[in-house]
Amino acid sequence: MTADDHSERKMQFLYTLRSKGVTDARVLDAMERIDRGVFIKGHFAPRAYEDMPLPIACGQTISQPSVVALMTQALNVQPRDKVLEVGTGSGYQAAILSRLARRVYTVERHRRLVNEAQKRFEALGLTNVTALAADGSFGLPEQAPFDRILVTAAAEDPPGPLLAQLRVGGIMIVPVGQSDTVQRLIKVTRGETGFDYDELREVRFVPLVEGLGND
Repeated sequence: MTADDHSERKMQFLYTLRSKGVTDARVLDAMERIDRGVFIKGHFAPRAYEDMPLPIACGQTISQPSVVALMTQALNVQPRDKVLEVGTGSGYQAAILSRLARRVYTVERHRRLVNEAQKRFEALGLTNVTALAADGSFGLPEQAPFDRILVTAAAEDPPGPLLAQLRVGGIMIVPVGQSDTVQRLIKVTRGETGFDYDELREVRFVPLVEGLGND
């Protein structure tokens, strides 16, 4: 691919995000700076700038860019925030978050994905993101509370341990629903006396699975 071709693809990529409702300038800047092509190798590499989910190792997927951007926009990350991501996958979403937050912790049940993501973070010079192999359904209590939590796998209900690790005033974005049906993307805001829930849109994610993977 020539430099002109790459530039044209990036322009089309950003145009697509705007057309899907991504208006936050900081989110668009982060999406422009983090090259999705770094996170997709092999047969699907030529499709890195298309707005579609793609398969990665361990039976997982990298989400389509517009969904990544809309979830990030809904999370409303501030520069001093400490963020937890549940479900590292390729590391693409965490890399986007790292451009917006003070600190990002991302947990993944597949150790192979953690190792590969960490190498990508290092190659990109992202020093404020840490990937850990852990059961994401339990969050990361030793680093709690978090200002923002982003879950990239679907749960039947927002997991209790994650709700408990959200700071008062904090926001969590989580897909909710059975994995074989349409899920709802939910925005959870923690108030002084409880939680407020807002339904954002229909989505489809892999299920949130307890325990560590075998790899």
